[in-house]
Amino acid sequence: MTENLAIHPLSILSKILAYVMVSSVFLYLLNNYLVYWQDMAGPYQLFEHLGWYGKEAGSLSAEQLQQGYYQVVAYLFVLLIAVFYSIKLSSTSLRVESDRLQALASYFVRASFWAVMLIGFADMLISFLRIENFLGMWMSDELLAQLGRPTFRGMYVHYPLLISSFVIALIFRNISFSWLALMVVLAEFQIVLTRFVFSYEQAFQGDLVRFWYAALFLFASAYTLINEGHVRVDVLYAGFNRRKKAITNIVGSLFLGMPLCWVILMHGMGGKGNSINAPLLSFEISQSGYGMYVKYLMAGFLIVFAVSMIIQFSSYILLNVAMLSDPVLSDDEHSSSDPELTAGINMHCGKGQREN
Repeated sequence: MTENLAIHPLSILSKILAYVMVSSVFLYLLNNYLVYWQDMAGPYQLFEHLGWYGKEAGSLSAEQLQQGYYQVVAYLFVLLIAVFYSIKLSSTSLRVESDRLQALASYFVRASFWAVMLIGFADMLISFLRIENFLGMWMSDELLAQLGRPTFRGMYVHYPLLISSFVIALIFRNISFSWLALMVVLAEFQIVLTRFVFSYEQAFQGDLVRFWYAALFLFASAYTLINEGHVRVDVLYAGFNRRKKAITNIVGSLFLGMPLCWVILMHGMGGKGNSINAPLLSFEISQSGYGMYVKYLMAGFLIVFAVSMIIQFSSYILLNVAMLSDPVLSDDEHSSSDPELTAGINMHCGKGQREN
C-alpha cells in the first residue's frame, strides 16, 4: 500500500530510525563479544586511548589500535548500509517493513525458546545421571570429571544446543508459549510427585523450574506486546482516537520502551564485572551441589528480553507511523502483504491481533 505523500519524509525517517536501532543493538552485542570474550580493543577503548573522554591517553598496542580502527569502520559501514536500505525501500509500505522486523523478533525468540527447552532437558538429564552415578557406566572418569566443570559443560553441551536452536527455529515457525508454560507446570508437578510419593528430591529439579519459568516470563514480552497484552495503567489513553493512540505509542516506544531496553544492555554489559557479562564469562552456576549448570544462561535471558523488545518496538513504531498516514487498517490491506512476514512472531497468534 502506498503511504500518504504528505508524511513521506516521516515514513523514510521512521524506517531509518527502526533499522539503525536494530543494527545498533546487534553491533553492540558483537562489540561486547569481541571486546570481553576475545580481548580485542573496541571503539570505546580506541576513543579512550585517543583522549576523547577527557582522560589521559591510553596505552594500546599497535595491534590493538588496528583492531579498534577496523571495528569502528566496520560498525559505521553497517549503519550506513542500514540507512541506505531504509532509503532504498522508501516506497515500500511501512506495514510490510513492520512485519519484517516482527518476523525477526519472532525468529530470535523462537530460537531462544528451543535453546532453553533443549538445554533444560539435556542439563537436567546429565545432572540426574551424575548424582545417581549412572554416567560412570558409560564414560571414562576423565570425561565424567569434565562434565562436572561448568566451562566444559557450557562449551561442549550448551553451546552446540544453542547453535542448533537457531537452525531448528528456521524450520519450525509456529511455536506456542503455552508449551513452555505446560513444561513449567509438569516440572513443578514432578517435584511434588517425587517428594511426597517417593521421598526423592534433588537440586536440579528446582533449577529446571526456575530456568524455564524465567525464560517464559522474559521471552514472551515481545509476543505480549504484539497482542496488546501488557497491562496499561492509563487515565487518558483509553479515550484517545486512533491518531492520538498512534502518537502516544510512538512517543512511548521512543522515550520509554527503547531507553529501558538499552539501559538493561548497557548496565549489564558495560564491563567484564557487570551483571550480565560476569555470569556469562565465568559460566556461573548455583552453589547447590549437583544442581543444573544453567545459572549463567539465565543472565543471558535479559539480553533476549532487551533485544527482542527493541526489535518489536521498532516494528511498533513503523506500524503506528503507518496508522498516522492511513488510520483505517483493514484486514484485506494487512493480509495483502507477504504471508511469511505477516505471520511475524506467530506463536499461534495469527496475524498478531493488532489493535483496531
